[in-house]
Amino acid sequence: MKITIRPAVPADTAFILSLIKELADFEKLSHEVVATEEGLREKLFGAGAVPEVLIAEADGAGVGFALFFSSFSTFLAKPGIYLEDLYVKPAFRSQSIGLKLLQAIAKIAVARDCGRFEWSVLDWNERAISFYHRLGAKPQNEWTVQRLSGDALRALAEREEIG
Repeated sequence: MKITIRPAVPADTAFILSLIKELADFEKLSHEVVATEEGLREKLFGAGAVPEVLIAEADGAGVGFALFFSSFSTFLAKPGIYLEDLYVKPAFRSQSIGLKLLQAIAKIAVARDCGRFEWSVLDWNERAISFYHRLGAKPQNEWTVQRLSGDALRALAEREEIG
């Protein structure tokens, strides 16, 4: 089986969305997926697009993806890369496809003089955590993810300035 990693193109949008839905099923978060093919195409490939996507193919057929974007470390005064999602179809796991996707992003990070390559993993996903540890990734246990979304995000945006 020949594995290739390539940048996504607009024609990949439906495939990317299908993998996002599979990932959400795996993470027990399907109820949170509201993305549409049109919205995804605009944000991934439209003017001012921020995220980047790599597609993994096995013998020319799509089997996985990685979506990432640039970040910045003020402490390092360098850009970084944040991996939002990485997913490989179950039938193609344990064949180094996830590793190849991570290696491709690591090469991009090194070429861009990034100081960090970071991502989050669900605390119950022991298989992924073990894989990441074998790569040399270190958990950042002193940090917790904080999130504003939906009504809470709008409320903060609309809040009268105090002071």
